[in-house]
Amino acid sequence: MHSFLKQWAEAAYTSAGFFWMALWAFILGYIISSMIQVFVTEKRMQETMGKNEGKSVLLGTFFGFISSSCSFAALASTKSLFKKGASFVSSMAFLLASTNLVLELGIIISIFLGWQFVVGEYVGGVLLILIVWILIRIISPKKLIKKARKNLQDDEAENTTDETSWRQKITSTKGWVKVSRQYKMEWGMVWKDVTVGFTIAGIVAAFVPESFFQALFVNSGQGTTDFTFLEVLEHVVVGPVAAFLTFIGSMGNIPLAALLFGKGVSFAGVMAFIFSDLVVFPVLRINAKYYGWNMSLFIVFLLFTALVGTSITLHYTFDFFNILPDPSQVTLGEGAYFKVDYTFFLNIAFLLISAYLIYLGFFKKTDVEHTMGEMAPKSKLLETILKYAAFICYVWLAGGLCLKLFLN
Repeated sequence: MHSFLKQWAEAAYTSAGFFWMALWAFILGYIISSMIQVFVTEKRMQETMGKNEGKSVLLGTFFGFISSSCSFAALASTKSLFKKGASFVSSMAFLLASTNLVLELGIIISIFLGWQFVVGEYVGGVLLILIVWILIRIISPKKLIKKARKNLQDDEAENTTDETSWRQKITSTKGWVKVSRQYKMEWGMVWKDVTVGFTIAGIVAAFVPESFFQALFVNSGQGTTDFTFLEVLEHVVVGPVAAFLTFIGSMGNIPLAALLFGKGVSFAGVMAFIFSDLVVFPVLRINAKYYGWNMSLFIVFLLFTALVGTSITLHYTFDFFNILPDPSQVTLGEGAYFKVDYTFFLNIAFLLISAYLIYLGFFKKTDVEHTMGEMAPKSKLLETILKYAAFICYVWLAGGLCLKLFLN
C-alpha cells in the first residue's frame, strides 16, 4: 500500500510538473492563435485557393500555418474552405498545416523533446503535404471529390464573416476584447484534453514498467538509436495505434511522446505518434459526417500512408546526417520542476498577460459580440466522458499532491 501511495504522489507531482514546464508556451500559443482568429478573415483564403493547383497548395499550407492547432477547428475550417471552392488537395494542405505546422505545437515540442523533434515536426509537416499531394495526383479520386462536394450542398449556412480590416481591429478596444474572448474559447476547447493528457503522462511515468514499452515497441528500451528497418517500421505502425488508444489531442499528447522516446522508442515511432492526431476515430467520424464514409476512409488512407512515409524518411535522413536525437536527452520525471528559473519567470509574465486578457473579456464594457469560428461536431458522449475524466483527474492530482507533501 505504501508503495502505491508513493507512486500516486510521484505521478501527480510529475503531471503538475509537466504542465508547469509548458504553461507559458500554452498561453503564448493560444494568445497568438486568438489574435490570428480575430484579425485574419477567411474570405481571402476562400478567394485564392481554388485555381492554380501549385499556388493553392502553397496558400493552403500558409493559411494552415497561421491557423489554430485545435483538430476540431481545423476540420471545420477545412470543410468550409472546400465547400467555398478550394481544391481538395489545397484543403488537405490546410488541414495538415493547421495541425502540424503551428507555432504553439513547436514550442511545446521544444520544451519536452528538443530541437530535433521541432525540425522533424515542421519538415515532416511539409513532407506530409507533399506525399498527400502526390497520392492525390496518382489516384485522381475525381468521383469521390465530386460526391463529397455534393454531400456539402445541403449543409447548414456558414457564419457570416466580419470584414473589418485587421488594421482597424488591432488598434481598437473592441478588437482586443474579441481576442480575449477567443482566448477564453481556445482554452475551453482544450482544457479537458490537456488535463487528461498530462495526467496520463504522469501515471505512465510512475506506474508503467519498461517491459511494457519493450513489448509494444520491438527492441525499445535499449538506450540505442540503432534499429533495423523492420523495427522502425513496426514502431511507425504501432505509434498511430497508441495515439488512437490515448486520443487527447496533439498538444496533450506531447508529454506522452516524450515519455515514449525516453523509454527507447525510435525517433520514427515517436514522430508517427505525434503525426497521428488526424487518423483517430473522432476525426474519422467527423469527416464521414461532412463528406461521406467513402471519402472519410480515403482521407484516413492518405494521412496514414503519408505519416508512415514521412516518419521513416525523417528517421533515415536524420540518421544520414548523424543528428538522430538520443533518448538520454529526455529526463522527464528525474528532477525538480518548480525551481526559480527562466520557466518560473516566463510563467509569471504570461499569467499576468492572461489575467489582463481575462479582465478585458469579463469587465471591459463594449457592444461587441464575438462569435467563434465554426467547430466540427464533437460527439456529445465522448465529450461527456472526457469532461468527467478531467474531473476525476483533478481529484487524482489533488490527492497525489497532498500525499507528496505528507510523504516528504
